[in-house]
Amino acid sequence: MDIDPLYKILLVFCAMLLLIRLKIPMGWAMVAGGVALAQWAGRGWALTWADLQVALADPALWLLIVIMALIFEYGRYLSEERNAQLILRAASAWGGRHSRAVSLMALPAVIGLIPMPGGALFSAPLVAQLTRDPGLSASWKSAVNYWFRHVWEYWWPVYPVVIVTLSIFPMPLSLFIAMQLPLSIAAAVGGYFCLVRPHIQRLSLVATGEEEPAVNAKGGRVFWPLWLVIGATLLLPPVLGLVMDVPLSVRRLVAMCLGLGVGLIGILRDSGPHAFRKFARQLRDPKAFNLIGTVAGVMVFKTMLERSSLLPAAGEQLIDSGVPLILVVALLPFIAGLVTGIAIGFAGIAFPLLIGLATSGATELAPVSTLMLGFAFGYAGMMCSPIHLCLVLTRGYFGSSLGALYRYLLPCVLFPLVTAVILYGALTRFGW
Repeated sequence: MDIDPLYKILLVFCAMLLLIRLKIPMGWAMVAGGVALAQWAGRGWALTWADLQVALADPALWLLIVIMALIFEYGRYLSEERNAQLILRAASAWGGRHSRAVSLMALPAVIGLIPMPGGALFSAPLVAQLTRDPGLSASWKSAVNYWFRHVWEYWWPVYPVVIVTLSIFPMPLSLFIAMQLPLSIAAAVGGYFCLVRPHIQRLSLVATGEEEPAVNAKGGRVFWPLWLVIGATLLLPPVLGLVMDVPLSVRRLVAMCLGLGVGLIGILRDSGPHAFRKFARQLRDPKAFNLIGTVAGVMVFKTMLERSSLLPAAGEQLIDSGVPLILVVALLPFIAGLVTGIAIGFAGIAFPLLIGLATSGATELAPVSTLMLGFAFGYAGMMCSPIHLCLVLTRGYFGSSLGALYRYLLPCVLFPLVTAVILYGALTRFGW
């Protein structure tokens, strides 16, 4: 029986979720899903094995594994009692009765300004120290960390998805930012009303003047390794391009490794006796081991999906199926974002098809409104994807269940989606 490409992808995706539900490690479930996709795409065992070799030989995979291992040590360092107290005092010193609530939104968002893979794992220890109240659930903490980490990616120019999008939909950066900024604002507002405001009284924290000197004197000691990594990720990739003939994404990972490595020296020195023993014990922790395995599985699945060529075929099938074009513009990026779990996934796969529709002259679609609506739904699919790396890592860090996390996450997702639909209607009235 011949099954359409779209159904093949969705069936394999559901099978992976079933394996995860049956307590199969997510990394192995992802590898099994990638192999199943390759077989169903007719690549045969020889090509499937070749695809697996390509995936395992990807420098990005091994760089990510090293990065995850180093980030776990950063998390341990930030979670130490003395450092946790400094973080809490810093939050109170930022002023006001609701400064802890503001810090909960601001810390993940600030780290989110830097396009670092798995960046949610950087902000997770900070969120954990600000939410040590036992009345706050692990799923709520995961949602706060995950959601506010991603409020900028709709328009922030240093993100790869923005660069890829503008290469497919040529337009001035100023127009793109003006069009996408309302989605970012809607995401922040949605996160506040759905996640933070219901707990605003519990999060109330009164700063005391006695604590502020300690923050000023010692706060930098806690945060400087983090700023070092952020600076390296921003500044080193162009320099590395002078000596490394590799893609920008790989140079960014190398820069992160270098920043993490230098910061780790300071962390180990500050951690006192037996620092290396603590570091080795951290790497042997089953939680860390499982998360590193999951990262590897996600990367393997991504490569196998790309080499199967099923997603572009599914997109063409959806376009030719007679489904209303407005639904194609929304569904195609959403499905691509849901299945790949990465922003470049929905942009690189769906947008070339959408730009073809919007510029062919055979439809009434306008490029600007088509891009805005497609981006919003693609981003929603990515944020809801159970294989999105940041979601996997933040769930693993806090130990939250997927179902409980979705109960917090889905209402937030509606805010930028509703905003996008309203803006689409307004833009199309003016022929945009």
